[in-house]
Amino acid sequence: MTLARRLLRQLWFRGLIAAALVAGMVTLFVRRGPDWNSVYHAFDFVVWRWIVLAVLINLLSVIVRSIAWDLVVRQALTPPFPRFPLVFSAFCVGLLGNAALPARAGEIARVAVLRRRLPHGSGTTAVLLGTVFAHRLFDLFPVVSLIVYTLFTAKIPHWAISAIVLFVGVGFALLCFALVTARRQHTRVLDEMGAARRLLAMAQRGLWVLKRPRAAAGATVFQFLGWFLQLLAVYTVMRAFGFGTLPAAALVLLLMNVATIFPLWPGNVGLMQAAIALPLVSYGVDYGTGFAYGLALQAVEMSVGVGLGLAFLAREGISFAVLKGIRDEREDDGPSGEIVLADLDPPTEEAAVEPEDEPARAASRR
Repeated sequence: MTLARRLLRQLWFRGLIAAALVAGMVTLFVRRGPDWNSVYHAFDFVVWRWIVLAVLINLLSVIVRSIAWDLVVRQALTPPFPRFPLVFSAFCVGLLGNAALPARAGEIARVAVLRRRLPHGSGTTAVLLGTVFAHRLFDLFPVVSLIVYTLFTAKIPHWAISAIVLFVGVGFALLCFALVTARRQHTRVLDEMGAARRLLAMAQRGLWVLKRPRAAAGATVFQFLGWFLQLLAVYTVMRAFGFGTLPAAALVLLLMNVATIFPLWPGNVGLMQAAIALPLVSYGVDYGTGFAYGLALQAVEMSVGVGLGLAFLAREGISFAVLKGIRDEREDDGPSGEIVLADLDPPTEEAAVEPEDEPARAASRR
């Protein structure tokens, strides 16, 4: 174990890093932040029933997007499939991880939570990681639609254009890679392969939804609906502050996601609010009011994920401390202290057969 890894395991060292980040953020807010008096008084005129409505809309968005992941998971695993409440629970824990932890740790967290409830042989960590990757790929289509709509109805700031171009380019490249990978055929049974090749083949199973047009179309539709509901939530919070149009809401939703592409700290709090408030000035919104709106919007976005995530963590009997170290948990008593993918029980020969060769199983998946 390297010195850096040993230090990161020390509570005092992680606390020191956290304190340094907080001090830096506070300094930045004090010296470069908005007029905090203006931010404070922006909440004096908020219509709170709009905020409540936005929370409910955001809840619907989470449910719809978890349905999309459930569709992807059902194409990758063999029956019996995990029930939707379990998939929804894991998805919400993932949202909590993404909101409270840096580096998109929630994607690993939702896999780990779902994996704990799956019997050995019917699903693996590698397969579920593949489903998370496939599920994220379906975000590409609503994001491109949002970009096109925003280009025609609003003005995207120059600082965001390069990040958007990079995101779309990388997204399409990953989509092409996933399509090619999902359609590759394995001529050898999985338990005859080496550990590395077996791991790759199992991860490939997570992409099987891309080989099934009906399931892929269904996941895409649910992701579109989820993003549309997010757009409505953004617009609803605007109405709570007494301003806003649908094009402005589309611009804010796009910039929110640009600001969180690279999570530098939990939620990128402060950075996201600045990214929202600056372009809203061109819509006649005071910078302090825009910053306050960004705080309220992030609270709405996090309320469902954090609230449900904590509730489901408690139901699963997992503490938040365990969630923070979930990438270091042993799954099958692996020796390395990390999530062990290759040491999982391999599927049987029957599970390695392409589903298209089994009409009954293919019908059950559809």
